[in-house]
Amino acid sequence: MAGSEAAWQAAQLGVPVVIHEMRPKVETFAHRTGNLAEMVCSNSFRSDDSEQNAVGLLHWEMRAAGGLIMDMATKHRLPAGGALAVDRDPFAESVTAALKAHPLVTVSYEEITALPDNGHWIIATGPLTSGALAQAVQEETGADALAFFDAIAPIVYFDSIDMNVAWMQSRYDKGETEEERTAYLNCPMTKDQYEAFIDALLAAEKAEFKEGETAGYFDGCLPIEVMAERGRETLRFGPMKPVGLTNAHDPANKPYAVVQLRRDNALGTLFNIVGFQTKMKYGAQAHVLRMIPGLHVAKFARLGGIHRNTFLNSPTLLDEQMRLKSKPHIRFAGQITGVEGYVESAAMGLLAGRMAAAEIKGETLPEVPRTSAMGALVHHITGGAEAKTFQPMNVNFGLFPPLDGVRGGRRGRKDRYKGYTDRAKEDWQTWLAPQSSLAAE
Repeated sequence: MAGSEAAWQAAQLGVPVVIHEMRPKVETFAHRTGNLAEMVCSNSFRSDDSEQNAVGLLHWEMRAAGGLIMDMATKHRLPAGGALAVDRDPFAESVTAALKAHPLVTVSYEEITALPDNGHWIIATGPLTSGALAQAVQEETGADALAFFDAIAPIVYFDSIDMNVAWMQSRYDKGETEEERTAYLNCPMTKDQYEAFIDALLAAEKAEFKEGETAGYFDGCLPIEVMAERGRETLRFGPMKPVGLTNAHDPANKPYAVVQLRRDNALGTLFNIVGFQTKMKYGAQAHVLRMIPGLHVAKFARLGGIHRNTFLNSPTLLDEQMRLKSKPHIRFAGQITGVEGYVESAAMGLLAGRMAAAEIKGETLPEVPRTSAMGALVHHITGGAEAKTFQPMNVNFGLFPPLDGVRGGRRGRKDRYKGYTDRAKEDWQTWLAPQSSLAAE
C-alpha cells in the first residue's frame, strides 16, 4: 500500500520512479500474487465517515491529495455499512495496472537485500520485510527492530453457509441503501453454544513460535484465542457482541453472541469472518469455526494464519521528513514505520512520496499540519511517541492537538470530533495548495 502510493505521488509530481517488488519471484507467507498493494488480511479500510471518525478523515485527506489507493478502493467498493470494504483482487490489479501505465513509473521485479548507498529511496516493505533487508536495517541502526505478530482472518465460501440459521443485517441497520443495511452476514449463538465455543477455542492446538520469539500482538488485531484467554466474556464484548442486531429467523429471542462475516469480493461468493484473526493450527481451526451456527458445513477459501510483523523504533531513527537519520537519502513508509492498518500505511506512503519528490526538485515541504490526520500520525511516529514504549498505532483523535472552547467528555464528543475534522480539512487543503506547482516544474 505505502510503496504504491509513494510511487504514484512522486510520479504525479513529475519525478521518475522505479518500484522494486520481489514478488512473485520471492514469495511471502501471506501473499498469493505478484500484484502491488495486495491485501493480505482484512478487505476493509474501516470507517468512511470523514466528520466523526479519524480514519474516515484520513480517507478524505488522501482523496484530496489525489491518492491512488483511495481512488481504486472507491472504484472497487463493496457494501459494508459505514465502512469502506473492497473487492481485494480487482483492487490490487487496478493499482498495479495504473502504476505500470504511468509514463514515469517502472516496475522492477527483484529483491533488494541491502541498503543503497546513493540515490533517493523509500523503503515501504510492509509487515513482511524480507530477512536480508531486515538484517541490513538492523545493522545500520544499531538496534534490533521491534516486532509483533499479525494474524489473518479466515474466508468462507458463501454457498457453504446455512442461511436458514444466518441472516443479513448491518449493526443498527447502518447504511444509506438496503444493500448497505444488509451488508453483514450474522451467525447467532445461545449462551450454551458460546460457552462451548470458548472452551474449544481455548483447548485448540495453536501455532508455536520459534525459540527466542515473543508474541507481542497489536491490540487492534488480536487473535480470537488471545482475546478469549483474557476472559471468557472478552469476545462477547468485542467482535462477537450481539448489540444492534435482530435475528431475522427468531426476532423475539436476542442472541447471546453473534459472529459477523463481511463480503470479500464483488460476486458475493466469499465472506471473511470479521475480527477472527487466529493462530490456531489448520485442523483445529476448521473444527472450532464449524461450531459457529450456520458454519457447521463451511468450506474455507483461506484459513487464518499468523506472521511476524517488523517495524522500526521510528521516534529515534527517523527525522520529521521520514528520513533515516544515519542515511538521509533513505526514507521509510508504511507499516515498517510503526503505523497500523492499510489506510495509515498508504497515508505514510503518500507523504513520503511527496517529500521525496520535493527534495529531488530542490525544495523542502513545510511541516505537515499536526491538526490534520496525516500530520497527527506522522508527528506521532517521528517524535511524538514515547520511544521506550513505542508500539504500532492506528490514527485516532487522541493524536490530535486539543480544540479550544469545545466541551470535553463523552457528551461533547460529537461536536469535538466535528471540530477536529473541520479544522483538519481546512489546514490540509492549505498545506496541499502550493504543491500543485511542483508537477509543472
